[in-house]
Amino acid sequence: MKTISENRAFGGVQGVYTHDSAATGTPMTFGLYLPPQAEAGPVPLVWFLSGLTCTHENAMVKSGAQAHAARHGLAVVFPDTSPRGAGVADDPAYDLGQGAGFYVDATEAPWAPHFAMWRYVSEDLPRLLFNAFPLDEERQAVTGHSMGGHGALTLAMRFPGRFRSASAFAPIAHPTASDWGRRQFAAYLGADESAWAPHDSTLLMREAGFRGEVLIDQGAKDQFLDLLKPEALAGAMAARRQPGAFRMQAGYDHSYFFVATFIGDHIAFHAGHLGA
Repeated sequence: MKTISENRAFGGVQGVYTHDSAATGTPMTFGLYLPPQAEAGPVPLVWFLSGLTCTHENAMVKSGAQAHAARHGLAVVFPDTSPRGAGVADDPAYDLGQGAGFYVDATEAPWAPHFAMWRYVSEDLPRLLFNAFPLDEERQAVTGHSMGGHGALTLAMRFPGRFRSASAFAPIAHPTASDWGRRQFAAYLGADESAWAPHDSTLLMREAGFRGEVLIDQGAKDQFLDLLKPEALAGAMAARRQPGAFRMQAGYDHSYFFVATFIGDHIAFHAGHLGA
């Protein structure tokens, strides 16, 4: 692991690091905020998974998470959204290829050699984080925005017991029924739609739900509502009687202004479940 930068922020440290990933076979970059409480020992960890076109930097710089995390004594990790580099497959479209890993392990050419973002965020990066930093592996929560909200919810439901709470901002809620999902899953995972289902939070919610509480915020003026399909996830939560809340926020769109407005609620929500 190599340190790119470390900056003092709200009494803690916002770092940026690179490492060679066994999952993707490429160098990967991530941001990690350690609150001042980390100087005294391991602290709980919140994962923030970002959306289409993003790197590790977008949420790290724009969400405003650090001030809230410092107040509650939480670390926040900001992974990248895909492998990158000259030898990594890409596509001219913004919603496929580099910047659009969709948190799946690709099985199809030309994506399979490097696009293993599911394994990266569920195995590779956690192994590094808990070995290298003062983080409490028993106290984790996960959140994300848009494509990252899809990733956060699917991780939470497919790893029962790993995350004490889960939340999302405007998640791609039903990708197997959306152009933000069907096109990418076909490219990465092939034509067999049975391979897509484990990466659809609406289907996972219908099947098993999440063992803890969830918090979903969705902007009512989001320009991508037809692609996100929030009504499908809300219906699945209601049918399963999933503990938590799905909030439609009047007047808000899909931007990081929306995320920054409600990030304090999400950090406090996770802090309550992490005992912070």
